[in-house]
Amino acid sequence: MAEVFRFRSAPRRAAVLAAVAVAAVPLVPAASASPQDAGGVVEWGFSNYILGPPPEASDGVTAVSMGGMDAMGLKDGRVLVWGDNNFGQTEVPEAAASGVSAISAGWAHELALKNGGVLAWGNNWYGQTDVPADAKSGVVAISTSAMHNLALKAGGRVIGWGLRSDVPAAATSGVTAVSAGGDHSLAIKDGGVLAWGSDDHGQIDVPADAKSGVTAISAGHQHSLALKDGRVIAWGRNDSHQAEVPEAALSDVVAIEAGWTFNFALKSNGDYVTWGSNDVSESDPAGWGLCGPFLAVSAGDRFTVTLKADPNASC
Repeated sequence: MAEVFRFRSAPRRAAVLAAVAVAAVPLVPAASASPQDAGGVVEWGFSNYILGPPPEASDGVTAVSMGGMDAMGLKDGRVLVWGDNNFGQTEVPEAAASGVSAISAGWAHELALKNGGVLAWGNNWYGQTDVPADAKSGVVAISTSAMHNLALKAGGRVIGWGLRSDVPAAATSGVTAVSAGGDHSLAIKDGGVLAWGSDDHGQIDVPADAKSGVTAISAGHQHSLALKDGRVIAWGRNDSHQAEVPEAALSDVVAIEAGWTFNFALKSNGDYVTWGSNDVSESDPAGWGLCGPFLAVSAGDRFTVTLKADPNASC
């Protein structure tokens, strides 16, 4: 069942949700707000690892990214990480303490983009923190959500590493956006979606409608989203109805975000539409006594992290 959340006043600027990119605009896979729209972190859902954001995340945060075991924030170019630390992922390296322009959280590992180079730390089971030489300069976008990473070079070439490092020939030039899912990847090239990786639920079987005119993508754990002409297209795993786009998300959508099994869409009037799993009200902020407007949203596995201008404001 879809939920539509309406707010009396919409954000001044449209939120850029996790793993969402617009062609010709540098992609930031973490949910971002403009500097003038910085806010504080608000969270909801269920997690065994996250007990709440640190006090310093209560204001001035301009980006958030929800990982599998932890969450990230970006404040004045400095990376914040909170949650589980079994792999040292909350121990932010000195290099990520300033000058960072983008963040992306995986399953117990973190990525940051600084001066065109990728920084990585945390879990390294599959080499996901071993940044390849080609990703240490000239990178304009980063994305991760599980055990593999994507980096987009200024020339439109995609680099992959970690559990999945394969990149199809079609994604070695002309790509304008990337999004890493559980074990599959999405990219936009010439307005069409490219997809590769695991296909056990049809998550890389791009529908004909998503092969042109697409302006944004977001890869869930085993499903995929695309934005075209203001409407959401979804495919892949559907056990929680995450691939069934509700009517409210078929027009006037300006940004999309795929969690592991649920989705968010931002309408041009500031409304949010949510659908998919809702076992612990992960797609229902009202179920947690929370409300928008939100400046940015990043969804994970039954857990959501957002930015709100005043996180203490009553509904």
